[in-house]
Amino acid sequence: MVMPNMLTEPSAATGPGTEESRRPTIVSGPASPELTAAPRRRSFTARDKLRILAEIDRAAGTGGIGAILRREGLYSSALSDWRRQRDAGALGALTPSKRGPKPPAPNPLAAELASTRRDNIRLQQRLERAEAIIELQKNELGSDGRLWR
Repeated sequence: MVMPNMLTEPSAATGPGTEESRRPTIVSGPASPELTAAPRRRSFTARDKLRILAEIDRAAGTGGIGAILRREGLYSSALSDWRRQRDAGALGALTPSKRGPKPPAPNPLAAELASTRRDNIRLQQRLERAEAIIELQKNELGSDGRLWR
């Protein structure tokens, strides 16, 4: 069976200003001021987290929790994390934590080491001065122990 030769009508993409195999370039309109260049991670304040948790605790009916999750754009795993944080202690546990590597904890002996090094430098300077004074005194004394002037 032979397929009939199908002729296509010229579309808007093929016209006087375009090549037959190219489509016209689409120029987008002005960017919306509401959209940012880079996506930003959402963070909730402790007050928001407690408000949402209280609202979910009150909405024990069928579909109530799901409706709140959809409205707030949350997953149930976030709720379980927030509940765990709330049950662990204070309101401060619900504040968002800073992402990335944490700075190392300061060594408790670092302050003592710095103090000891300052004392060592100060005592070395005193020793050098004392040795210089003793050397001067030796040079001014004669072999018999008297000053010679």
